[in-house]
Amino acid sequence: MRSISVILLLFLISFANANESIQATFKKANDLYHKEKFSEAVTAFESIEKQGNASSDLYFNIANCYYKLGKVAPSIYYYEKAVLLNPDDEAIKTNLSFAQKMAIDDIKVMPEVGFKKILKEYTRVFHYDTWAWIAVLIAFLSLLSFLSYYFGNTVLLKRAFFSLFLLFIVGIGITVFSAFLQKKWSSNYNPAVVFAASTTLKSEPKTTSEDVVTLHEGTKVYVLATLGNWSQVELTDKTKAWIDKEAIREVKK
Repeated sequence: MRSISVILLLFLISFANANESIQATFKKANDLYHKEKFSEAVTAFESIEKQGNASSDLYFNIANCYYKLGKVAPSIYYYEKAVLLNPDDEAIKTNLSFAQKMAIDDIKVMPEVGFKKILKEYTRVFHYDTWAWIAVLIAFLSLLSFLSYYFGNTVLLKRAFFSLFLLFIVGIGITVFSAFLQKKWSSNYNPAVVFAASTTLKSEPKTTSEDVVTLHEGTKVYVLATLGNWSQVELTDKTKAWIDKEAIREVKK
């Protein structure tokens, strides 16, 4: 028991020291940024990332450094990573829009319309894990309402609790379905940023196939599938084609 306590204490000390080191590096990187030493700042920020630490603030700061250095693809890439972790942050989205203006390609964005758009906006209200926990809570409430119905003393109480029970059953169905859809869409959502200065998309995953369009660094695409050294991507205008996977960097990785 004593040896376990010692190991636990050493682990806590090690964790505390590591956390202090990260905070010190973060402060140093911020100081370098404010002194307009952007290359040194981004190196310091990325050293934190290489230690396995990820946060929207960290990615936002890295993106800001690359933006100040005029590097299109890395700035957009890290802003996209920050948005992925904190989609409601207006500062991140605003800076991302500024960075996107540096990109050469002007691909039309085809907005989603109809019932699917409404359904996506509804399910995005919560993360799929949150939807699942809501379903568990409603299931517990449905059990309580059923027990109250079963042991109710009057017809009025029985009707009221049975109605609640039915309502909770519907709620369970809605929340479970929302969690399923949100999980599915989140898994299928795989954005990437073009890092190659210039790359040509092909109609098939081979160099001899027909050219579809030429893209430049900073353009956002969505990865649909991978085959060997090729990735099938979809552009924001819904064009689908194949690209050399070395020319892009996936945001979720």
